[in-house]
Amino acid sequence: MPVRITVGRLVGGAVLAAVLGGGALAGEPAQIGKDWTVEIGIEAGVLPTYEGSSRYMLRPFPLFDIRKAGTPPRFHAPRDGFGFGLYDTGRFRVGPTAKIRFPRREGDDANLRGLGVDTALELGGFAEYWVTPWLRTRAEVRQGIGGHRGIVSDLTADLVVPVTPQLTLSGGPRVTLATEKAEDPYYSVTASQAVVSGLPVYTAKGGVESWGLGAQARYFWSPQWTTYTYLEYQRLAGDAANSPLVTQRGSRDQVQVGMGVTYAFDVPGLW
Repeated sequence: MPVRITVGRLVGGAVLAAVLGGGALAGEPAQIGKDWTVEIGIEAGVLPTYEGSSRYMLRPFPLFDIRKAGTPPRFHAPRDGFGFGLYDTGRFRVGPTAKIRFPRREGDDANLRGLGVDTALELGGFAEYWVTPWLRTRAEVRQGIGGHRGIVSDLTADLVVPVTPQLTLSGGPRVTLATEKAEDPYYSVTASQAVVSGLPVYTAKGGVESWGLGAQARYFWSPQWTTYTYLEYQRLAGDAANSPLVTQRGSRDQVQVGMGVTYAFDVPGLW
């Protein structure tokens, strides 16, 4: 499954810090020279060893985010890619986004013999709209580079409920769509791969790749320290669900859980 926002923030946040004005609200001049709030941290996630696996692994993720000093932290769902708004009205926001899919190495699991896939970088755009102050909808469309060269789309909706000034609960449905070129490296089995892996030849087409639900709890201990935990469930669908790698050696039910801690501090503008 694509890695959540954390690694994307690490790269993209640095780019945003360099350009400084990338997240300005529509109609606002870029505030060059103003202070910024930098947020760093670490997350530990338990996730399938590969997409469709029934085995799990523990993986740490670095966290990095940046925003204008004095503005509240922006809501992020676990499935969001890194993105910053080029057009932002407060309720409606659009801009570029990115995700990283880690490589699928044959040595990671005995079930992957002959089925390795390189790292994939997914670049594209997002649009999100707050229907009400407590309901956010978001769509991402990304083009793969490297491990796959298809198009992946994530559609999500989250209820965001501040239970107390410190505690915020959120959650909602998720759907992932993928083209044939996006699914093929992860779920197809070529004739040569069949010889090495022992799986039957199979060709995965595009369509609905998965659907599911996600939930998150975030607690603000102070303006600097925040902790959170999340649970994401995906049910593989279509040709992804019917891949022999899934039906014979894995599971259509995919779960990811994690927790993290972040620390925020202000820095002066770069110029």
